[in-house]
Amino acid sequence: MASIFKSFPTLRGAAPRLSREFFTCQACGKASPPPGFRPQFKCVRRTPFLQAFRSQTTQAPKHAVDNTTSPLGALSSTISVESAANRAKPRSNSFLEISDKAVAYWLLGSAASVFGIVVFGGLTRLTESGLSITEWRPVTGSLPPMSTEDWEAEFTKYRSSPEFALLNPNMTLPEFKQIFWMEWGHRLWGRIIGVTFVLPTIYFIARRRVSVPMAWKLVGVCGLIGFQGAIGWWMVKSGLHDDLFAPGSHPRVSQYRLATHLGAAFIVYTTMLLSGLSIIREHSLLANPEAAQKLFADLKHPHLQVFRRSVAALSILVFITAMSGALVAGLDAGLIYNEFPYMGVGLTPPKKELFDPFYSHVSDQSDLWWRNMLENPSLVQLDHRILAMTTFTAVMSLFAYSRYSSRVRVILPANARKGIMGTVHLVWMQAALGISTLIYLVPTWLAATHQAGSLALLTGVLILGSRLSMPRRAVKLVQQAVKSQPTGVSGSRKRGVGLGIRGIEQKKM
Repeated sequence: MASIFKSFPTLRGAAPRLSREFFTCQACGKASPPPGFRPQFKCVRRTPFLQAFRSQTTQAPKHAVDNTTSPLGALSSTISVESAANRAKPRSNSFLEISDKAVAYWLLGSAASVFGIVVFGGLTRLTESGLSITEWRPVTGSLPPMSTEDWEAEFTKYRSSPEFALLNPNMTLPEFKQIFWMEWGHRLWGRIIGVTFVLPTIYFIARRRVSVPMAWKLVGVCGLIGFQGAIGWWMVKSGLHDDLFAPGSHPRVSQYRLATHLGAAFIVYTTMLLSGLSIIREHSLLANPEAAQKLFADLKHPHLQVFRRSVAALSILVFITAMSGALVAGLDAGLIYNEFPYMGVGLTPPKKELFDPFYSHVSDQSDLWWRNMLENPSLVQLDHRILAMTTFTAVMSLFAYSRYSSRVRVILPANARKGIMGTVHLVWMQAALGISTLIYLVPTWLAATHQAGSLALLTGVLILGSRLSMPRRAVKLVQQAVKSQPTGVSGSRKRGVGLGIRGIEQKKM
């Protein structure tokens, strides 16, 4: 307390100076006032103290002094600037410009799960287990039969199907359980994929951990997964009714519906894979925006544009070849002409066998060509062979172009060279698996491996294409990151990450 009283003289001495600074009009104070002069009220309105609290929208008089000349004026200016900056900051509930890396890892894990269910679905078809469950119960079907009565009820439903009557009239309950568990496991796996994708999608979107385009992609994949389940039952249903397959033929699902079901699974897998790879690539590019900009400049080269379009066409060719393989599987066309490269006495069967009028459904036979291409086992197998050899030739031609063209070899990125080499290995493996499956009369394990090889080959081509792609969004983000960098800053990886991400955030503000 004593120290406070001791400071009173200092405060009394400073009081006149503070009063003159805060409560005296500086415009009037410039002139030497006579002794005993007291400012009028209209001058007090222009003192720095009151001027600091006046509205900024009101224009001050021309002879008024700037607010920054007084402490309170500077304080008010600082508060105004900070308030404007806070209003410019993006809200916490806004979507990210770049999706979180955790989303990418989750997408790649989901793609791996879809890869597995595709292989398991092939095993289900090869063991003829797909028609063991004759009902579609998306929710209650998750639980298997829990008692003897439940098993008898399921077996009774199966005994009413055409497959039991024509193929398995002597099947026992233990034998039925084996094929039932295969189909139940396949359906349960599909349900697990749906739940483990839909729930994280809701979480990531609700927490704003994805960009707006990625959020729409995730919602679209959720719809595709639900649609895929409906297609699966639509496919199974085609083998449960006599009027849906040709009279006297082997009870099996429609090859059209089988190809549709497999094609939808491939599309879901492709979307998950490419979405995950795109997020990882965006983070990698923004880690060093200057190097990314140089990479995009190289990828714009005309020779690489031709190479990139060739890779895109190759991915479509691989997909079509895989769908033709689904037609082969649906018609059991791999059980005929089990030799390679010949089909009987020549490279192709006789023309009369390839275009058999038996498969035409109209009197003028206007559907002779396309019906045989899709329903005649001999022509379906020949088509698959032609497509497979075309795919093999295309991959090897692309590899030769990248290796022996001096113009492409110089500007082709290193990761793209590794990608084309990996694709070459995959196509050789797939060709060997296809020929072996044919020669050894379609053994279950070899046929399932061949189906997995088709999806693996498509994966290799897609990864190669992602390394050569130039998405407009990624190019835009890189350009924003480069513009936000201060001049003279090193483009190192560590500092590039901060500068790139920070620059994008500043661009948003």
